[in-house]
Amino acid sequence: MMTLSGTDTFELGDTSVRRIGYGAMQLAGSGVFGPPKDHGQALAVLREAIESGVNHIDTSDFYGPHITNQLIREALSPYPDDLVIVTKVGADRGEDGSWLPAQTPADLERGVHDNLRNLGVDVLDVVNLRIIEGAGLAPVEGSIEERFTALASLQQKGLIRHLGLSNATADQVKEAQRIAPVVCVQNHYNLVHRADDALINTLEKQGVAYVPFFPLGGFNPIQSSKLSDLAASLGALPMQVALAWLLARSPNILLIPGTSQVAHLRQNLAAADIVLPEDVLLELEHLV
Repeated sequence: MMTLSGTDTFELGDTSVRRIGYGAMQLAGSGVFGPPKDHGQALAVLREAIESGVNHIDTSDFYGPHITNQLIREALSPYPDDLVIVTKVGADRGEDGSWLPAQTPADLERGVHDNLRNLGVDVLDVVNLRIIEGAGLAPVEGSIEERFTALASLQQKGLIRHLGLSNATADQVKEAQRIAPVVCVQNHYNLVHRADDALINTLEKQGVAYVPFFPLGGFNPIQSSKLSDLAASLGALPMQVALAWLLARSPNILLIPGTSQVAHLRQNLAAADIVLPEDVLLELEHLV
């Protein structure tokens, strides 16, 4: 079994977490909707992640919906003391599996209570406001004051320990930080999608975690002959090199690659042991 016991850590809220975590989105059915194809395998992936040293899991109650949180509870409750479960609110799912904005204060409060109930906890470790402004993955400017204030109020009531943002612009991060502390920002970023370079550098100086979603390309996996050739020269898989590049990019980057297979989980975690030589890092810089 792969173990992360000797890997780097970074502060996420008030806990030091290992820099490779686990994203639970793929535990739900096709299209992140409905139950998993193999319930037992889903539980096995979660349990192996924890046994391997993962202490940062990313989820949301709109995955499934409710499915991933219920699986996490079944597999891992009572939870290890050092486990940080990060969830997000701001969306609902239609009966056809569609993704629907749920951005009003009432929507956000309902989302928080859904997460509490399905994870089986009295307080959520970290809640990210998933910002939805229009279509697509790219962040869109617009005030989030009302939404983030609503979550800050729930934090003050003791339902949330720490707050974060997902799909946020740099200005939205600043706006949120004027309302309450932000412990993490979760945006689209990977080896070939680097729009957030400046934001990552700013957050590093502030000691704030940056958590790339789709670190391997998501629904459109990264494909590059140069990446494949470099990985082969290191005796590694291309996706392992893409993860290792993210770890080398900045110490505040926390990874949450997802999978529904134990073998794939082990491959992802093994990226923690890959040290990229300077010449390889230079080659990777020119992939975009």
